[in-house]
Amino acid sequence: MSGLVEIFTDHALLAWMAIAAVLLTIELLTGSGWLLWPAGSAVVVGAINAGPDQSLTAQAATFAALTVASTYAGRRWLGRSFHRGHDPNDPLTRLVGRQGEAASTFEGGRGRVFVDGKEWAAELVGDGPLAPGGRVEVVALVGGARLKVRAA
Repeated sequence: MSGLVEIFTDHALLAWMAIAAVLLTIELLTGSGWLLWPAGSAVVVGAINAGPDQSLTAQAATFAALTVASTYAGRRWLGRSFHRGHDPNDPLTRLVGRQGEAASTFEGGRGRVFVDGKEWAAELVGDGPLAPGGRVEVVALVGGARLKVRAA
């Protein structure tokens, strides 16, 4: 552990740039948008600590404060442009518009469907029976994990 402390105190710029690179790599792999702000904060802390020697505690406190402030500011002012439409990380919202097939007979407008490799509880829009194997299209989500479907 003392070796890491020495690296941070002796080569603060390189250490913080490495942290920023790791955070940006994870961000590129996940695409969440949440790790951009800590990565930018790591770059700023590295630039601030490039000259004077600050303790690891002061560097970590500066990083934490900048991360909180930049995340809040970024989500507050830039968040409107990031969150148009459905959340791309929510698999349920991606089901709307997909087609599948009835996994069971629909009785009273309720049954089960097979969509995207999974079986889901479903409600049928419109009248008439739907036999197993009948094609359906997902039109909405109802109550969390129940799909509203229509015969396709």
